Amino acid sequence: MAARAYWKGHLRLSLVTIGVELYTATSSASKISLNQIHKPSGKRIKYQKVAPGVGPVDVNDIVKGFEVSKDNYVLLTSDELDQIKLESKETIDLVQFVDHCEIDPRYFEKPYYILPAEGNVAAEGFAVIRDALRETGKVGLGQMASRGRDHLVAIKPCGEGLLLEILRYADEIKDSDKIFDEVPEVKIDKEMKSLAKELIERKSAAFDPAVFESQYSDALRDLIEEKRKKGKVSSASDEELEGEPQDNVIDLMQALKDSVAKDEKKKSKRKSG
Repeated sequence: MAARAYWKGHLRLSLVTIGVELYTATSSASKISLNQIHKPSGKRIKYQKVAPGVGPVDVNDIVKGFEVSKDNYVLLTSDELDQIKLESKETIDLVQFVDHCEIDPRYFEKPYYILPAEGNVAAEGFAVIRDALRETGKVGLGQMASRGRDHLVAIKPCGEGLLLEILRYADEIKDSDKIFDEVPEVKIDKEMKSLAKELIERKSAAFDPAVFESQYSDALRDLIEEKRKKGKVSSASDEELEGEPQDNVIDLMQALKDSVAKDEKKKSKRKSG
């Protein structure tokens, strides 16, 4: 594999220890990054570190701080922070197993692919753990220390490999009850709920992320390419704007009925075609 391993170490299940390597499972290559430019000169904007009432400051005079009250900070030096950094552990211990559905989606933070290290022993042990997790329908939980801090992780089968997902700790999740207390209570019309359920059933299908594309990213690429070639951007015609959602206030019941009828008409056309 050409990619560089994010972490190398061991995965341990009781007395079974195997060598593994972690690779990032996400890519930012498709994301378009925009820079701030000084329009008259065409030069990229640079940022300067400035302290109010002081002006530009030397980078060597900058330390980190935690605000304990307004404009009052506990200052922490780089040496002090280095002293509490955790040493990278070479082993992830699987200490508990849960059903995947038991983990609230809010806890998932970042995924990594796990591959076995080179060697038949690692490959065999890797396959045993992977298949055992798959057949029991369980996810292994453990902790790993990397780059100075520890992480809670969940490990589950993913194709021929394993997927490690870094999880947020409990104190990183906001209490939803306090937020959802603001949701007003309403009496739901049974027919409207039935129509909504019918729409959901009609539009249910297996998850395929390739079906969905970022319209914004596509439009941004087109915009950049057009400006690169012509130096200007053409306006969308009225025809191109057709089908855009409108902000009209509509009757919810009628909208649901129309949606079901529209979906039925599409299905009939596909059958006849």
